[in-house]
Amino acid sequence: MVNVNFKPSKAYIEKALNAFGTLQGRQGRGNDFLGWLDLPSDTPESIVKGCEDIAKEWKDKGVQVAVVIGIGGSYLGAKAALEALSHSFGLNEKGIHVVFAGFNLSEEYHAELIDYIQDKSVAAVVISKSGTTTEPAVAFRVVKEHIEERYGKSEAASRIVAVTDKARGALKSLSDQEGYRTFVIPDNVGGRFSVLTPVGLLPIALAGYDIRALLKGAAAMARRCSERSEENPALIYAAARNEHYDAGKKVEILVNFNPKLQYVGEWWKQLFGESEGKEGKGIFPASVNFTTDLHSMGQYIQEGERMLFETVISVENAGRELVITNDPQNLDGLNFLTGMHLEHCNKMAEAGTRLAHLDGGVPQGRVTVDRIDEYNLGELFMFFEEACGISAYVLGVNPFDQPGVEAYKKNMFALLGKPGYEAQAEAIRKRLE
Repeated sequence: MVNVNFKPSKAYIEKALNAFGTLQGRQGRGNDFLGWLDLPSDTPESIVKGCEDIAKEWKDKGVQVAVVIGIGGSYLGAKAALEALSHSFGLNEKGIHVVFAGFNLSEEYHAELIDYIQDKSVAAVVISKSGTTTEPAVAFRVVKEHIEERYGKSEAASRIVAVTDKARGALKSLSDQEGYRTFVIPDNVGGRFSVLTPVGLLPIALAGYDIRALLKGAAAMARRCSERSEENPALIYAAARNEHYDAGKKVEILVNFNPKLQYVGEWWKQLFGESEGKEGKGIFPASVNFTTDLHSMGQYIQEGERMLFETVISVENAGRELVITNDPQNLDGLNFLTGMHLEHCNKMAEAGTRLAHLDGGVPQGRVTVDRIDEYNLGELFMFFEEACGISAYVLGVNPFDQPGVEAYKKNMFALLGKPGYEAQAEAIRKRLE
């Protein structure tokens, strides 16, 4: 179970209660994008079974690698889940090995992807509502060509699944034309809130993990977060982070002490960054991986400018056991650790770090997770999504739009020579001289 330890003031609890009413009452800005509130309990059995059936079909066919193509919310949730659930060194894979593409425009990355899949049985999932987002569209061209050249167009169609709009867009049209199986991205669910749709469920199922447990955990958290109560964990977190923000703490650092959660931090950064960073407002979301980053960022966090606060994800139970052994020479002076579990040392590092940072003037709160598994990840995803909606409404912005992300695309299209952008291209090139 996911729990929180934050101590916001009564005044900010009241602000969060008001924002909670706006969210749950579906009366706020962007309320036509609240479909994610219903996903955990209302996901049709046909979708869950459809994901499981494709995972079984491809595994039975001998597919070794599934390339999942998407950017932003179209890949980060699945990536976060798979990094958390998988063996750190790729051993003992439960299902198909899932790799990701289309989240950058690096020539080296995608050329090396083709190197990797060259001698492996491969399939692909392409995730895009429109089918025209540049990064995934370019990657899909590359991967589709590879699959069609190896298997022919008919067999390729059985190895490609599209997650896209239900009725319109370039990817939907191509899927109908080529006979790809499709899953729908709901119209009322934005990308960064889509991990509990086929956007996240299909890649997680392909990798062999239990998407029913993921949804069950998310549903349990949704029930807790639907209560108008000062015990509501999402409400408490939203209240605390806004209180820190108004006190001048403009940067929130999401901290973990388990490297499996690194990409949960990446997913969380998009969730809060795109939802709150607008209209000249918003907490800047950053993330660190301790104890690793204590040897790079620790000095700044301890003694740098005091505009930070921390949210620590604390995992209570490790998934493995490893005990520190005795060394007769004891040259490192660490024999006092003999017989201790490595995770006990990690917990003491966490406690010591939290205390040091508090003494250094860094406010903090904790999100505790029982263990890293599908159920708890479902709870964690839903908790942050609910808290994000409440927090953005406290801040006074629309949590569900992202007008600012279009600026770089317009410049990029002009510089690449896209028809219709000629005037902008000339102006941009002069600025770059």
